[in-house]
Amino acid sequence: MAKQVLNQGRRWYVIHTYSGYEENVAQNMKQRIESMDMEDKIFNVLIPKEKKIKIQNGKRKVFEEKIFPGYVLVEMIVTDDSWYAVRNTPNVTGFIGTGTIPTPISEEEIKALQKRMGVEEPKFKMDIAVDTPVKIVDGPFKNLDGKIIDIDKERGKIKVSISMFGRETPVELDFLQIKKL
Repeated sequence: MAKQVLNQGRRWYVIHTYSGYEENVAQNMKQRIESMDMEDKIFNVLIPKEKKIKIQNGKRKVFEEKIFPGYVLVEMIVTDDSWYAVRNTPNVTGFIGTGTIPTPISEEEIKALQKRMGVEEPKFKMDIAVDTPVKIVDGPFKNLDGKIIDIDKERGKIKVSISMFGRETPVELDFLQIKKL
């Protein structure tokens, strides 16, 4: 193997893993860092995740989704020893880079990723407006058509006017319970 002659200092690198083993790899790597005394060369192990919202059984659930399944980020100084420690962690298939030389990711990329991960409250993408015709796709009013009469972007809620028993009735719904017609 070629000697690691990269003197790039402390940088973030991307490691490819078997999909579904990201947590396992991160855990193993943290143990290896300790047992191999690599704390001065390998500083951080990160699985990029973001919070998403979905409706399940009529209830809103917040869950974490991996941004890059099959990849783990490592903040480290690349030396022969640190490269070997990371490369030989179980379920790691390799570094992202050319040949055996890992390519660091830019500070801008890492900042953008950390910003995306650090979003506390999941955001709603709402490309709807008042008076938009919609179909209710979940909940007790499923399959009814209606028209949006109010939007609360902060809470991710909308009011839809539906026709029930010959009268217009406003119902409050979660944004995820409707789709545009």
